Amino acid sequence: MADPDTDREGLQEGLESSRGDPRVLVILNAILSLLFAVMIVWGGSLIGALEYGLPTVAAVAVTLFVLTHVMTR
Repeated sequence: MADPDTDREGLQEGLESSRGDPRVLVILNAILSLLFAVMIVWGGSLIGALEYGLPTVAAVAVTLFVLTHVMTR
């Protein structure tokens, strides 16, 4: 029978060496950027600093997406 400790070491090495699928990271970045943009614009509209609307949310989301993408490279 196989030793469970050796299987665990192999799995840990595999997880540590894997960078993941870049497409998944881009999709997660886009979704989280959009959600954060909605919250930022909504909060800004509550205090009167931003107008809540689709163009404003889109601009903030794109800005967050690009900033996050640049910072993670």
